[in-house]
Amino acid sequence: MEKSNNKRTVLITGATGGLGTAMCKELHKDGYRVVGNYHTKEKADKWMEMMKGEGFDIKLFYGDVSDFESAGEMIKNIEQEVGTIDTLVNNAGITRDGRLAKMKKEDWYDVVNTNLNSVFNCTRQVVDGMIERNFGRIINISSVNGQRGQFGQTNYSAAKAGMHGFTKSLAMEVAKYGITVNTISPGYIATDMVMAVPEKVLTQIIAQVPMGRLGGTHEVAHLVSFLASEETSFITGANYSINGGQHVY
Repeated sequence: MEKSNNKRTVLITGATGGLGTAMCKELHKDGYRVVGNYHTKEKADKWMEMMKGEGFDIKLFYGDVSDFESAGEMIKNIEQEVGTIDTLVNNAGITRDGRLAKMKKEDWYDVVNTNLNSVFNCTRQVVDGMIERNFGRIINISSVNGQRGQFGQTNYSAAKAGMHGFTKSLAMEVAKYGITVNTISPGYIATDMVMAVPEKVLTQIIAQVPMGRLGGTHEVAHLVSFLASEETSFITGANYSINGGQHVY
């Protein structure tokens, strides 16, 4: 049974990654019109073929979300081809780990540009339309390491913590227009990237999680769909932890 939010359009950045893929599937199943963003064409082509094989017809649009003009061109193309964007999920992210004493300048700027500046680049260019329509959902995908810090991730943790500062302030600015802005902070999730680490390392990671397992991508996707719904109009400025009890406060 489709929900009342049927035909709301959702844009998910970083759609071809593990979390992005799960979000696309979940939101599509829940009756949304889903569009995704990609950066690498070869990966996007394989992704679309895989998704169609599973019965999901989801359009992808190119955009370098770390660049304001490229993000704007992508959003303009989506609005022309699909329609206005009702929900934006800022999910694009990368890691370039290393101790600060050894970190290259490029590794700092690349992570901050992709993980944090992208949130401004995309949100800035959809928020006016949301204000005009008196409806919007902005969901920022942060990380447990933005809450607690992590050795070797000053760049990543700073960017992910910055996302929630952005969330709280923007939530105050747009609440009166029927727009909610929230953060989700996943812990260790069973994406292909995490599952590819050596078994010994994976065992050490799981040992840190009180629930004794990794999170499922579908569990994060379910939370995204919940926050995108019409029924969550009184939830804004919040940070939802989904980490199996790894970091509680």
